[in-house]
Amino acid sequence: MKNNKYDYDVIYIGSGHAAFDGAKKLCKKGFKIAFVEADAVGGTCPNWGCNAKITLDLPITLAQKQHRMNGIVEGDTKINWHANMQNKHAGIDNIKVDREATMKSLGMDVIHGFAKFSDAHTLEINGEHVTADKIVIATGLTPHKVNVENTELSHDSKDFLNLDEMPKSMAIVGTGYIAMEFATMANEAGCDVTMLMHSDKALRGFYQPYVEKVINEMKASGINFIQNADIHAFNRDSDNYIVNYGDKKELNVAWILDASGRIPMVHNMGLEDVGVKYDERKGIIVNDHLQTSVDNIYASGDVAATGQPKLTPTATFESQYLNHLFSGETDKAIDFPAIPSVVFTSPRISQMGVSVAEAEQSDKYTVEKHDMAGSWFRQATKAKIAENAYVFDKEHRLVGFTEISDDADNTIDTLVPAVNMHMNEEEIERNVHLFPSIGHEAWKNL
Repeated sequence: MKNNKYDYDVIYIGSGHAAFDGAKKLCKKGFKIAFVEADAVGGTCPNWGCNAKITLDLPITLAQKQHRMNGIVEGDTKINWHANMQNKHAGIDNIKVDREATMKSLGMDVIHGFAKFSDAHTLEINGEHVTADKIVIATGLTPHKVNVENTELSHDSKDFLNLDEMPKSMAIVGTGYIAMEFATMANEAGCDVTMLMHSDKALRGFYQPYVEKVINEMKASGINFIQNADIHAFNRDSDNYIVNYGDKKELNVAWILDASGRIPMVHNMGLEDVGVKYDERKGIIVNDHLQTSVDNIYASGDVAATGQPKLTPTATFESQYLNHLFSGETDKAIDFPAIPSVVFTSPRISQMGVSVAEAEQSDKYTVEKHDMAGSWFRQATKAKIAENAYVFDKEHRLVGFTEISDDADNTIDTLVPAVNMHMNEEEIERNVHLFPSIGHEAWKNL
């Protein structure tokens, strides 16, 4: 509980899911809590990440579903990007206000400003010093800027998620989550999209045969891919941006999106001064209790180098773990579950647990693959591509799953309990799912 030696029991640097979800429970247990936020309360996910992205993507998904149902559903759809963006603002802009109000109503303090360590227990914020028994660094990631001449001419993911009018053409640097998802949106909204690849592979963390199918679908919709682009510089004339790449090649576009990745927010915080160790690419080094190289300083969420997927569910799980650790409810190391992840392209790719690539190189697992496009449920939705792969251990317990389909996000969500609870055949049989549904179809293959 309250340590009278310090202003707070716990200060969180950042106010996103890596902080708030666990902090509110600590507060209810009597801990004195503060958040230091240099930007929008709530962090990346609600303001310029998950919530914003999905709000913009929902009309895209509807339009793509209509394309599949064309002839059954009469007419055609056209994305009004300006109206789509206005709808995003209507749903998203008040989240930061509501979140801060919730924090304060629970008795937690919100300090707006940039935090810098003065010592292991002290932060300097806006010229004032604030102390805490424990400090949790939950600063997340920030967009990476590709190292080329005039890199400042490019835009980042935050810019895209506030793009009031869709440009006629766009160059997208990268082929990770953000690049592939935003390319799908822009293309459906009528933009001529060119993807500039660092190598010849996209979405490296996902099952490559499925990734190739997504790329083929994107190409069929008009998206251009340039492999091993070797970008040299960005320039601008009176009308367009110019990307110089390859052997004296030029690409003229109306807008450049740098989606080359995201890097940990670790700089200018005084971490070196207090002895907190970090890796420029992976983040702050933590042990199996999310503890940094300084005993009373912890890291949570995307900024922590845990080796786990840098996703909102991961951050939430870590913040909940710290709640239990700080309140004395556990002293055990954090035990991560399998965490599902999805790329919101068309079709989508989802995965969790042991990957197909890992399973196929080991005698510990068996892989069962299914082409579901011919199933009656997928035929009813006019699915063009629907494939999945189940990874089982020697006791035939599901330990991994991946799918490519328009419903891949919903399919994997139904299978989370089967993976993380290590269900046996009897337990799986007792999970009776709604019929007809995508969940019923997913479980019948177990």
